[in-house]
Amino acid sequence: MTGAKTDARQHHDPEIRGFASDNYAGAHPEVLAALALANGGHQVAYGEDDYTAHLQRVFRSHFGQRAEAFPVFNGTGANVVALQAVTDRWGAVIAAESAHIHVDECGAPERVGGLKLLTVPTEDGKLTPELIDRQAYGWDDEHRAMPQVVSIAQSTELGTVYTPDEIRAICEHAHERGMVVHLDGSRIANAAATLDVPMRAFTNAVGVDILSFGGTKNGAVFGEAVVVLNPDRVRAMKHLRKLSMQLASKMRFVSVQLEALLAKDLWLRNARHANTMAQRLAAGVREIGGVEILYPVQSNGVFARLPHDVSERLQKRYRFYFWDEADGVVRWMCAFDTAVEDVDGFLAALREEMGR
Repeated sequence: MTGAKTDARQHHDPEIRGFASDNYAGAHPEVLAALALANGGHQVAYGEDDYTAHLQRVFRSHFGQRAEAFPVFNGTGANVVALQAVTDRWGAVIAAESAHIHVDECGAPERVGGLKLLTVPTEDGKLTPELIDRQAYGWDDEHRAMPQVVSIAQSTELGTVYTPDEIRAICEHAHERGMVVHLDGSRIANAAATLDVPMRAFTNAVGVDILSFGGTKNGAVFGEAVVVLNPDRVRAMKHLRKLSMQLASKMRFVSVQLEALLAKDLWLRNARHANTMAQRLAAGVREIGGVEILYPVQSNGVFARLPHDVSERLQKRYRFYFWDEADGVVRWMCAFDTAVEDVDGFLAALREEMGR
């Protein structure tokens, strides 16, 4: 009887995995074990707990001794809080047209954060100093929102990755013009795994001022962090986090997950595996006629164009999303728990549907 009750609580088949999003994956077992470890007894609320205190040392081991981490609930919250902390009420943020803050956050940076986004079309989701200059002007024009921040994503929404030198050039260019650089790092681990460098190599070491650090897509249950890398350029983080409804009362349960990922190498193991599965998927797709991969596969996503009817039939067998349905573009994402069998099964289904 007890077993039947336990089984009734599981409303999905844990053997089924798709390619819709790395957010679809569950939590890594080491993260779940860390949550259980932190669960006993009482700890001070709102971030004054031992786990959040220790997390600061963990983040500094990755991002330098000036780094300070502010755990939050989710990625949109991290981006909104971070951008508010480096802008005035009349400030604007320059970002790629494909950026998550522009396309996928329901206007939260603008409506909740009170920001103006100045977007630039890009070929591969990456900004350059030249592209930034398309919007970096008019600081003394009271009729125009003042460009104060350049926001880049690593990896980008199109799965591409900036090199450290590319980010250094952006930071130097932005700083010369009095602007701050924010990095949306929802998939920062995947970028570091691709580049095979420490995360500091393309963040604080090259001039990034503030970072949104992602944990959920890399094996956490929930929780991200705003990481202040240059405290001289950031204001009122503690107040902004609370004002933006991102202050967790039981913060130890966010902090211990990030510690589980970062204290050793779990973050990197998870990211490397997801990236490897994406490379396996891309290699198989390239052997199938009629399917075009659109962008370099540099993290854990594959963007492809194929006949619309094929995608619709394939979606009945595996979950994934259209990226640009009118153009037949789809996105296939791999996660830390994507198995070789998942990739090979998907490729077999794709070949079958393309052959119909």
